[in-house]
Amino acid sequence: MPDPSESSKSAAEITRKAGDEQVVRLVIEAQTASGKRWGTRLLMLLLFLSVMLNFMLISAQDDLFTELDGPMESYLSGDREAEQKIAVIRVSATIMPPFTERILDQIEHATEDDNVKGMVLVVDSPGGLVADSHQMYHRLQKFSEKKPLYVQMQRIAASGGYYIAMGVGEKGKIFAEPTTWTGSIGVIIPHYNAVELASKVGIKSEPLTTGEFKDSLSSFKPISDRDREVWDAIIDEAFQKFLGVIQSGRPNLTRAQIEELATGQVFTADQALNNGMVDGISFLDDTISTLEKDLDLGPLKAIEYEYAPSLTEILMGAKQTSSEWQLLQNLLASPAPHAFYMLGLDDSTARLQQSSAN
Repeated sequence: MPDPSESSKSAAEITRKAGDEQVVRLVIEAQTASGKRWGTRLLMLLLFLSVMLNFMLISAQDDLFTELDGPMESYLSGDREAEQKIAVIRVSATIMPPFTERILDQIEHATEDDNVKGMVLVVDSPGGLVADSHQMYHRLQKFSEKKPLYVQMQRIAASGGYYIAMGVGEKGKIFAEPTTWTGSIGVIIPHYNAVELASKVGIKSEPLTTGEFKDSLSSFKPISDRDREVWDAIIDEAFQKFLGVIQSGRPNLTRAQIEELATGQVFTADQALNNGMVDGISFLDDTISTLEKDLDLGPLKAIEYEYAPSLTEILMGAKQTSSEWQLLQNLLASPAPHAFYMLGLDDSTARLQQSSAN
């Protein structure tokens, strides 16, 4: 017969062991939970430090861009060691924001840099907004009053592209490539008559206005004779300004000759040379060499201007930046009227209408 005392000892031993195991489990679970909490805290700390580091880097880069105070120089040709420079500034897009601001900045930078002895303006543009074209022309004219300015036309230098070329003044020279198209002297304000379309879909425009011309050029009403009189005067003023800048930039042409050319016609390089719109036919390297020779200042290097990527480009990537066509679409889709010195705008508006319909 088992000894009762032994049974009691065994039960006590089993209970003690079970209790010890429970304590061990509780300790292990507590340590595990504590480890998880510390792991979470460590991850949160690392995330916070990463965010702070990124902000510091972005801030430092922003400070760096600010310290650059404008565009950076990039060597193009000539004597790398030369201090004296020829600035090569390219207008290779539709003349409109945001491209206008950067071009103006480059012109100002070249004007203020005493080591820049002359400029070659490279134009490859169908033109653009009347106001932006005149802003560029004005800055280029100021530059040419201090330093020589030559123009190199490339694929196309039409309408506003020809307008800004007039910034060379009386002493500057204009060169076209053998296959350049130029000219297209004139003004256009895009307008769409949607009266019949609105009537078919049951839309009627009833704006509340304070004057006869407040809704002038509305697509939902025909252009009245008085509307046309007002806008004809506005267009003619911009047109006369165009003729005036040509007269200043091409003193070899009489006013009558300029008016004969100002039909909106596009001219080839040879035609432009024959009618006095350009001074010669050459490529960029030759034009730079011609300016260097005319300056006769010894060793020179040709430089271009570049910009560091903006914070938006860094954070969002280049794919997120708007293309020239998207910017032009937005401009043409605006309900506000815009006057253009621009070639091919009718085709652009047609493509805009087609893309909107799709």
